[in-house]
Amino acid sequence: MSVSGWDGASREILVIGAGELGMPVLRNIARRAADVPGTSVDVLLRAHTIDSTVPAKQRDVAEIRALGIGIVPGDLVENTVDDLAAIFSGYDTVIGCTGITAGLDTPMKVAQAALQAKLPRYFPWQFGVDFDVIGRGSPQDIFDSQLDVRDLLRSQDDTEWVIISTGMFMNYLFEPGSGMVDLPNDTVNALGTPDTAVTVTTPEDIGALTAAILFAEPRIRNEIVYVAGDTITYSQLAEALEQGLGRSFALRVWSEPLLMAELAADPDNMTRKYRAVFAQGRGVAWGKEGTFNARHGIPTMTLREWVERNLVE
Repeated sequence: MSVSGWDGASREILVIGAGELGMPVLRNIARRAADVPGTSVDVLLRAHTIDSTVPAKQRDVAEIRALGIGIVPGDLVENTVDDLAAIFSGYDTVIGCTGITAGLDTPMKVAQAALQAKLPRYFPWQFGVDFDVIGRGSPQDIFDSQLDVRDLLRSQDDTEWVIISTGMFMNYLFEPGSGMVDLPNDTVNALGTPDTAVTVTTPEDIGALTAAILFAEPRIRNEIVYVAGDTITYSQLAEALEQGLGRSFALRVWSEPLLMAELAADPDNMTRKYRAVFAQGRGVAWGKEGTFNARHGIPTMTLREWVERNLVE
């Protein structure tokens, strides 16, 4: 759909991806769309996902169909910009939910396709930290590519854009690979200092908030929208675990110089890149009181609630 034929309302919506974030986004948009006459929701999936024999993927595809969401085959890596633009041209709104797994160049590729399609409204995959505050040249080079996307979107006036800054996925704090919470050894490893803050939000809350932002009136346009489940320091993280689990947690510090040295020794390690950025503490946290969810009275799960629901037996 061209901008000239758009009435300003998101009615023909395409979500890219149905993973950890895509599924909550799809569930919530489909739920909200049911109350908005004339609204349709589709999802772009790779062919091998649609036809997968993996039980988890089969369950997701079955749920998508049960929600009344259409399935469109497509591949962000294999398809060209022209291919993606042709797909996008049938929609007034596209929401990217694929994360960084598709590769360093993919965010720009998808943004270029959105502009080529003269898409009226685009939500790029920028669910995460505040790349503007972090700036260029950070330890995580993929952030520079995300800034390139922002520069491209800001340089034009035809396609409206909305960026949703969510902070870290809350569950990532507890992933063994992240190293921040070591549950078997009752230890919290603080990135930077014990007082370094981080904003965290569950994918489920991000899905609900994305739907609320999508259908908000007056329409949100050309804006970075901040949301948060919680904003905590690593010392507060240790306290929450101690109170929730009823046992002591050691608090160790992984300083910025230490993490930068580890990254220098292993420069392609994605986890080490993220640790170094979060240790610097810039653009990775904001006050919950000023967020979209706080201003609109939308409840979100706090860290303590997550601990109680997921770790307390």
